[in-house]
Amino acid sequence: MEKYLQCGRYRFPLIGKDARPLVMGILNVTPDSFSDGSENADLNFLLDRAEAMINAGVDIIDIGGESTRPGAKPVSLELELQRVMPIIYALRDCGIPLSIDTYKPEVMREAQLAGVDMINDVHGFRAEGALEAVANSDCALCIMHMQNTPQTMQDQPQYDDVITEVSDFFAERIRTMQQHRIEKNRLLLDVGFGFGKSLPHNLTLLRQQKLFSERFSLPVLAGLSRKSMLGALTGKPVELRLAASIGAAITAVAHGAQIVRVHDVAETIDALTIWNSIKNINQQGIEQ
Repeated sequence: MEKYLQCGRYRFPLIGKDARPLVMGILNVTPDSFSDGSENADLNFLLDRAEAMINAGVDIIDIGGESTRPGAKPVSLELELQRVMPIIYALRDCGIPLSIDTYKPEVMREAQLAGVDMINDVHGFRAEGALEAVANSDCALCIMHMQNTPQTMQDQPQYDDVITEVSDFFAERIRTMQQHRIEKNRLLLDVGFGFGKSLPHNLTLLRQQKLFSERFSLPVLAGLSRKSMLGALTGKPVELRLAASIGAAITAVAHGAQIVRVHDVAETIDALTIWNSIKNINQQGIEQ
């Protein structure tokens, strides 16, 4: 495992006594995200949500201006920039690393100039010009696996061996990024729960988070919050998936994920605090 994740202006330890599970809070600037989109997402509303995350102890804020839910329609470059740039500029000195959730190289470039610390790409930096856009920065780069596109990804996804195929994808992406002289300590992996996966695929990948981390010596990010796989398991609609989302985050960390991407920041941090305290009881010095 790399000693730390280089995340723009920040470094997160990945091994040693200071390493702990990290919480990435989702800040969607979209009207059509599957669980928290809003037509009324003006700047003050978004700043209030960001402030609540910061007060709760969030580690990273992930800003997204284009929904990638199943069947979502692409948005134009101009509209995505109009959505995300004001909140990036408003938050860039908030003391918390900022991530931009985008696959467009032009948005990557503008966001880096504005001060983001991570780029979270659901297409795994496969768009033409994406690698060139990020090669010379120190931003962390989240490589996500997705089969097909958001418009078609849940149309009967199929794999001969989901673990092998996702691993092969990561191996190719890491090799290509290193050919672009991108340092490995900037990279993290996301298997892409719900992005071209059935429920059995998702559960298999969840159980094997540690395998990916150990195979590539890189941190793994798990994005399970409020997703349809949790609805399939619990029978609950998206607005009633808080407990399932917290359970999924704890399960992901217990199985090897270093970062969880969530909507419900305060609740997830509380749950992880308990889990981490028990895991490290001797190091924490808690009275027995």
